[in-house]
Amino acid sequence: MLKKQTVWLLTMLSLVVVLSVYYVTAPKNMNNSPAFTAGEKTKNTDEPSVAVEEAQKPSAAKETGDDLFTALRMKIEDERSRLRDELNAIVASANATAEQKNEALNKIEKLQALSEKEATLETLIKSKGGYEDVLVRADDSQVRVTIKAKQSSAKSANEIIHMVKKEMPDAEYVTVEFQPAG
Repeated sequence: MLKKQTVWLLTMLSLVVVLSVYYVTAPKNMNNSPAFTAGEKTKNTDEPSVAVEEAQKPSAAKETGDDLFTALRMKIEDERSRLRDELNAIVASANATAEQKNEALNKIEKLQALSEKEATLETLIKSKGGYEDVLVRADDSQVRVTIKAKQSSAKSANEIIHMVKKEMPDAEYVTVEFQPAG
């Protein structure tokens, strides 16, 4: 039993280190980055914004792409779990009105549907493109796709955007980021 506890402790400590490194090295204004496709800036604001980015090499902390993807997945899951708990508390509350409870239930259903769509897109993109790993993050009308691949191109980014639009038609902004595979 001691070995399992030790492994668990080391895993949690390494997760804290990875998240700390990511937080420190992450750009401060990720949402304000310019959108461009194959080096051309978009000028039409009526059409959805598309961004193709190539991530930098791992930092001095030797953080691998797998660790980054795992850390991001855990962060997203933690945030959604916290939100789900808050919404469940509203549903279970005796002080909440019927309207508030229905609204909370609807948000829980939307959150679950969003998680399912993200997982479906990850599987679809990974299988069709033959990529090592894919991470899809959706927030309201924005979808960010991070792909671990040996090569990146505007054509493959365009295909991924079409897959996202087909699965999530209400997504206005789709960002595709390629991370170099180790």
